Amino acid sequence: MGIKEFRRQIDTIDSQILELLNRRAEIVVRVGEEKAKGNVAYHSPQREGEIIDRLTGENQGPFPTRAIKAVYREILSACLSLEQPLKVAYLGPQATFTHMACMKQFGLLAEYISLRGIGEVFAEVEKGKADYGVVPVENSTEGVVSHTLDLFVDSDLKICGEILMEVSHHLLSKPGEKSRIQAIHSHPHAIAQSRKWLEANMAGVAIRDVPSTAAAAELAARDETAAAIASELASRLYDLKVVASRIEDSPYNFTRFLIIGQAACPPSGQDKTSILFTIRDRVGALYRMLAPFAHHEINLTKIESRPSRYRVWEYIFYVDFEGHTNDPSVTAALEALRDECLFLKVLGSYPKEPLRAKS
Repeated sequence: MGIKEFRRQIDTIDSQILELLNRRAEIVVRVGEEKAKGNVAYHSPQREGEIIDRLTGENQGPFPTRAIKAVYREILSACLSLEQPLKVAYLGPQATFTHMACMKQFGLLAEYISLRGIGEVFAEVEKGKADYGVVPVENSTEGVVSHTLDLFVDSDLKICGEILMEVSHHLLSKPGEKSRIQAIHSHPHAIAQSRKWLEANMAGVAIRDVPSTAAAAELAARDETAAAIASELASRLYDLKVVASRIEDSPYNFTRFLIIGQAACPPSGQDKTSILFTIRDRVGALYRMLAPFAHHEINLTKIESRPSRYRVWEYIFYVDFEGHTNDPSVTAALEALRDECLFLKVLGSYPKEPLRAKS
């Protein structure tokens, strides 16, 4: 059997896939009509997660299992748009890593709302102008985004999910020639994450901070002597050439983003819970706070402290741990913690995303 026959078979299969996609879309439209009659929420993140988990588990290859999630994220996004496009607010502008995290999670057909600050993202979701918000919370190299943590103190929004993004920085310019670069622009975090490479390869070139990697790309698109440290997506959107790729110093550079919304998530079986609390100032106070988790054999995955904005020398602790608030062990641990602390707030239980090896 030759190439011509193989291609004929591929064409036939592609036509069958297209027919099945349209059949799926027709059913989705009918589901949307039934939801409208019953006043049921049109978006079900748990249902989407179940679909993707089931299909990745059933896949026998040779189609890559990792690609299943990306393919079905777009199918689900396209079908959902037939009911009502999701509105997702994010820390903009376009082509930032937050924007890329949004597209990874919600697909290309969601309606994205680019905002200038993390506080604006929270406000957009609180007012019901967006279904979800996506904000950065920590980087594996630079640590936590303090402003995101602080906003949870006063907000009633829930954490609905997390997105882990491998962050790769590229040096971009209009002509794509290293010798013509007189200044390099980027967000301070991107510069810090590429410091060793810049010192070794761009010594003597001015390094300048700008509000975002996308703003740096926009600047480089206007000035042929300027370069930007930004994403591959930025190179496409701003018509820039890659001078050097993957210039980040750490080979394991990940940023974690949180999805925020108004509704709590039901258990998925692989969950994480985030809380914040303040403690009484006494000997062994922090030990008393953590003891309930040890007693109920709950694994803590993160603990972070921030100064309180309400009292001098009072600290707020942010803790992530495995499990869902519906789990009996988690419920018992939180009840014991509540008895010991001044203030306790559950920020949400949500499906945890596994950390994947660098591709």
